[in-house]
Amino acid sequence: MTAPLTAIKFGTDGWRAVIARDYTFENVERVAQAYADYLLKENGTEPFVVVGYDRRFLSEQFAQRAAEVFAGNGLRVSLFNEAAPTPLISWAVKELNAQGGVVITASHNPPDFNGFKIKAPWGGSASPATTTAVEKLVDAQPPKLKEITNKQSDLLTPAVESYRAQIASYIDLDRLRKTNATVVVDPMHGSGGTWVESFLQGGELKVETIRGYRDPLFGGVNPEPIDKNLAALKQRVIASQALVGLATDGDADRVGAVNELGETMTMHDVVPLILLHLVRERKMTGGVVRTFSQSVLLKRMAAALGLKLFETPIGFKYVADLMLNDDILIGAEESGGIGVKGHIPERDGILNSLLFLEAIITAGKKPTEMLRELHREFGEFHFGRTDLHLDMDVGQRLLETLKQSPPATFADLKVASVEATDGTKLLFADDSWILFRQSGTEPMLRIYAEAADVPKMRALLEAGEQLAVNG
Repeated sequence: MTAPLTAIKFGTDGWRAVIARDYTFENVERVAQAYADYLLKENGTEPFVVVGYDRRFLSEQFAQRAAEVFAGNGLRVSLFNEAAPTPLISWAVKELNAQGGVVITASHNPPDFNGFKIKAPWGGSASPATTTAVEKLVDAQPPKLKEITNKQSDLLTPAVESYRAQIASYIDLDRLRKTNATVVVDPMHGSGGTWVESFLQGGELKVETIRGYRDPLFGGVNPEPIDKNLAALKQRVIASQALVGLATDGDADRVGAVNELGETMTMHDVVPLILLHLVRERKMTGGVVRTFSQSVLLKRMAAALGLKLFETPIGFKYVADLMLNDDILIGAEESGGIGVKGHIPERDGILNSLLFLEAIITAGKKPTEMLRELHREFGEFHFGRTDLHLDMDVGQRLLETLKQSPPATFADLKVASVEATDGTKLLFADDSWILFRQSGTEPMLRIYAEAADVPKMRALLEAGEQLAVNG
């Protein structure tokens, strides 16, 4: 008796699963066949697809297998010959007028995961409509494979060169290189590698990359640039008296930062500072998109700066959709994904690391000073997040209970309103809030909180954790 086939479900950004349990060559073939069927249905004969991959365990072999399925279905395929940042692969899809793309990556997930991200022709994450259509095509027909002898990697060279040219034209690299300071870059063993450093070499600026080599175990942490995973970067920033530390996640589409004191900066610090730089220094205009877990500061800043504000569910595909259809200056999610006007509608940890550095150097101040000034002008808020390993059904039940029967008070604060755009958010009269959200890619309940001071923020998180664990 044969074992039942694994159900393939696309989450917030792609299909992800544990390697060798559900993420197997057989299942990659099934997903690749479904995507091939989708591309053929949408585009007719011989659609062109770009395939790339990260530095995870067996990623290059999984990418090869997916490419073989595409070739077996008569698709034209270009396969990267080394691990590459996801934004570069997205850029290549757009630049080469491909009908789609695939990145074999599990992004910031734990080391035992891998994944399958679909990229749209315009150079960003596929829409929910696309991934739903692909899901429905899984097992519609058995995988067809064809051996690939020529991976067509040479076709990707112009796209790599134009990506470098794009970043060089977007960022004032000369100004950055002339700065007498030290910057530490931490790709967390992911596919960011030495990309950020490569743009900053050749001047007075001292740039050091740590954890730049491939390690499929990511040094024992998840490759997500949040506080608990950035100990190495924090220590190196202090030891080298650096101006700032910059980090990218496992596939380099997200950014993280550490200030000159070796303290992690959340995206509720970084994104507002980038927004202010774009508006006041670059004189750029456009709307501001914040996802459901993003800061109150963006809401206040948009109002003060006369910018239209949009709010979306969590997941950059929702931000990208607005960037494609509206005049958007910046779109951001709490987890480090930022999209900016004048680039592809995609998260780009390489570009945004450099853009944040440009904001700091242009201001001529240290990150802590910049943040103090920001808080003086728009109000002080502090953000925190707790991740709890809980079965998805447990987390979903908690969210539903809070939505249907919200408490009158929470952590000694009166609940002013409840929002359920993505997860369940309790809002309080002083603009502080707590959000409970079940991850779309792993068995994880995320609890987010923001308040005017750190003790209140921590009290909210502790109360949220107690509620989730004890009911």
